[in-house]
Amino acid sequence: MRRWNGWGDSAVDHALPAPVLDWLEQHIGKGHPPQDASLDDVLAQIKPSRLATHPLITATTTDRLRVGLGESYRDWICRRTGHLPPVPDGVAYVESSAQVRELLDIAQREQWIVIPYAGGTSVAGHLDCPVSERPVLSLNLSRMNRLLHLDPKSQLARFGAGTPGPLVEAQLRAHGYMLGHFPQSFEYATVGGWVVTRSSGQQSLRYGRIEQLFAGGRMETPVGTLVIPTFPASSAGPDLREMVLGSEGRFGVLIEVEVRVTPLPEHESFHAIFLPDWERAEAAVRALVQRKVPLSMLRLNNAGETRGYLAMAGHTSLIGWLERYLSLRGCSDEKCWLTMGVTGNQPTARQTLAEARRMLKRFGGVYLGTALGKKWFEGRFKGPYLRNALWENGYSVDTIETAVDWPQVKTMMQAMETAAHTAFADFGVKVQAGTHLSHVYPQGSSIYATYIWPTAPGGYLPNLERWRHYKKRVSEAIVANGGTVSHQHGVGRDHAPYLNAEKGPLGMATLAELCRHFDPLGIMNPGKLLADGGPWAP
Repeated sequence: MRRWNGWGDSAVDHALPAPVLDWLEQHIGKGHPPQDASLDDVLAQIKPSRLATHPLITATTTDRLRVGLGESYRDWICRRTGHLPPVPDGVAYVESSAQVRELLDIAQREQWIVIPYAGGTSVAGHLDCPVSERPVLSLNLSRMNRLLHLDPKSQLARFGAGTPGPLVEAQLRAHGYMLGHFPQSFEYATVGGWVVTRSSGQQSLRYGRIEQLFAGGRMETPVGTLVIPTFPASSAGPDLREMVLGSEGRFGVLIEVEVRVTPLPEHESFHAIFLPDWERAEAAVRALVQRKVPLSMLRLNNAGETRGYLAMAGHTSLIGWLERYLSLRGCSDEKCWLTMGVTGNQPTARQTLAEARRMLKRFGGVYLGTALGKKWFEGRFKGPYLRNALWENGYSVDTIETAVDWPQVKTMMQAMETAAHTAFADFGVKVQAGTHLSHVYPQGSSIYATYIWPTAPGGYLPNLERWRHYKKRVSEAIVANGGTVSHQHGVGRDHAPYLNAEKGPLGMATLAELCRHFDPLGIMNPGKLLADGGPWAP
């Protein structure tokens, strides 16, 4: 059973060992374990539905609560503290394009607001309901979760847009194929959600971001059906796929997705390398990606995140031995941890690993084999579960990410961490800041920052105030240093105020015109992508 007020399966827990809690208290202060609201208390706040009765729509409070919030920090504290914002008036568990079409036609006629929902993993406010006199319908696509067609000759697969990551890979694996899109939210996030938020998987260096994997599809809009056929390439005007990618439910509901798949690899392994400092570590991964060494992943933790990960790993004696060994090899206080993926057929994998190790050695890299890589692989989707354990021990966690060209990477990383430290210092609070490069390109890199701080006593409003303040300061630092508002989480409501700095007035006007074209009455997920949703609950 999925948790109603936390991440993941309620049967899965990842407790924090005592040494980890001691380390957090030493570095950022004592946590403040909260008093969580009960499910009954939260359900009691949900107002009666304003939707007309329809056989496809359920209006139970439990169903409405589950689709009403995502996984942003604001969503998190709403559920945990019992401060419930508006939720949809009803949920339709659609199973076909005909049902989606029927409900969109009714919504258009009755001017209901429609919010598409599938995995519910958004961390950017994509599922927030505006304060509105209009009823709100959640279109839940989770039953549209099957492989509909697989063409081995073209290596194209068509899925229902509500298919979550594990079902995507399981259904393809039965035929000897894979998609290879592995975001940390893989357990619940869906193929349609990946497309409309332009997501990126952990091994995008080999398989590509979702825009490289997305070949075509079908979207139901308020004014009709948009079908995007698959072509290997085309010069026939602008690519209509780009209108769907990153559209965040503003133009319509993506119901089918065609993706480019690949045969299962013969070999896959993950390797750990430590480098002496950031300058040499960044130069090393830049050299690897620009030389086009065919790796499947390069994930580089800066010194702060490396210290945090090693401290939170437990196994104090083993980590102590590792620290001493690395220090003898020239990797001490400022060392950076690189995790490297090697995927492919056996001969290519051996050659790739040998070439990568030769290059990394020139930058002072200390190769440690696959033991730490195996640990990373085993826990690659467990990170969000730590949010539950941290909260229960009185700590909050949030992430922000961006991307810039290589000359700005170090400056941006430092500016984001400085902004976070300054923002929390305004409340007299310390923050554990760590950053890694999660995806690298010949041109530049993503920058993914994680912040942990003591939860504020006093419930919803004090914690909301801290989060809003730090989010604003870090987002302003991103804009000031020329970064994108989002590399992989999408825009939603949380990032919408900063999109104009990236797109400019003409670009924003173009997006607004596309919204009006596909959705003339403004029923589709208002307030996301564009800051046009009207009033919101505090």
